[in-house]
Amino acid sequence: MFIAQAIRDDFPIFKRKVNGYPLIYFDNAATTQKPRQVIDAEQDFYENHNANVHRAVHTLSQEATELHEGARETIGKFIGAKEPAEVVFVRGTTEAINLVAYSWGLRNLKAGDEVLISLMEHHSNIVPWEIISRLTGFTIKYANVNSDGTLDYKDFEGKFTKNTKLACLSQVSNVSGVINDVKRVAKVAHEHGALMLVDGAQSVPHMSIDVRDLDADFLAFSGHKMLGPTGIGVLYGKKALLEKMAPFEGGGEMIKEVSYSPQSEGCGISWNAPPWKFEAGTPNIAGGVGLAAAIKYLQRLGMADVFQHEKELTEYAVKKLQNCCTKLALYGTTNPALKCGIIPFGVEGLSSHDVALFLDNYGIMVRSGFHCAQPLHQIFKLQSSARASFYIYNTKEEIDRFIEVLKEMEQF
Repeated sequence: MFIAQAIRDDFPIFKRKVNGYPLIYFDNAATTQKPRQVIDAEQDFYENHNANVHRAVHTLSQEATELHEGARETIGKFIGAKEPAEVVFVRGTTEAINLVAYSWGLRNLKAGDEVLISLMEHHSNIVPWEIISRLTGFTIKYANVNSDGTLDYKDFEGKFTKNTKLACLSQVSNVSGVINDVKRVAKVAHEHGALMLVDGAQSVPHMSIDVRDLDADFLAFSGHKMLGPTGIGVLYGKKALLEKMAPFEGGGEMIKEVSYSPQSEGCGISWNAPPWKFEAGTPNIAGGVGLAAAIKYLQRLGMADVFQHEKELTEYAVKKLQNCCTKLALYGTTNPALKCGIIPFGVEGLSSHDVALFLDNYGIMVRSGFHCAQPLHQIFKLQSSARASFYIYNTKEEIDRFIEVLKEMEQF
């Protein structure tokens, strides 16, 4: 088990103060801080290897290509992909889901078909399907969420029919931290001949993931939520599916051949093989290098220990929060066995933004708003919530300070 206090030295940002107080960063579900190892990896690429990939025979291009494809291999092994070709580089979870919606959904879903989505999803796993449904006419079914924020499995699984073509589910809710049994749902989906898309934005950074064990057809996640840079993410897709899908964007890199024919007065086009046919244009090479460095950092810590550390912090924080203030409310389940390190809360008489601004005065960073998940807030009967979320560098001492400031807030 690693010691969070010891690894904080790897993160330059924790040397600064905010409003005169040591920085306490509890907004990790939005994005995580970056260790020196990730920063150095990106800097080394730009200082020593910067060139475009797959496009030249000179030394720098060959080095850049090796780093780029090496990052793909590292990421693939991290999530249990069968081969690197199942790893598509994208900007983040949002683009990954949009890629599936446009490359697969737009061409495979029609009137009479159904897509099944839970009501706890992030907007990025709702809005693309709503857009595509208005273009092709398929039906979206929404599965219920219980009042404590847990998934209503009976309702979800009961909504599958012979017309269901795709099920979409987040492995971990970005609002409540609830962990969903996506392996169970994938099994039911496949029994009905449907595909399974997993939003792994809040799970891949925090627990061991094996896409083959889950039997996920698609998995989407973002680098910046797991110590990596912004602007880089991954869509995992089973190779057989990716081979049948059309490209999401057109341009360089994603084609095998473009040939002009005077007779037809047009160009014949053949696509590159996956994953490159989904990666039009110059990729975020440095971002991929940074993400690979982040994964290696997490692997050195051990994902089992990362998960256990967060579970301990969550259990500790929940017990403290339940007894600290009469006007403080916790939303969703408080059972640490059912969730990751995310705790939504509110203070009676204050908006979530009031709470966040008060905490910010003391150098404590939390998220406020509806966290791009309005349907779940409607289930909780809330306009918004404050959210504390933990990661590898957070400590029980920081939680104690958080509690002290909440007590001051209540007195104020």
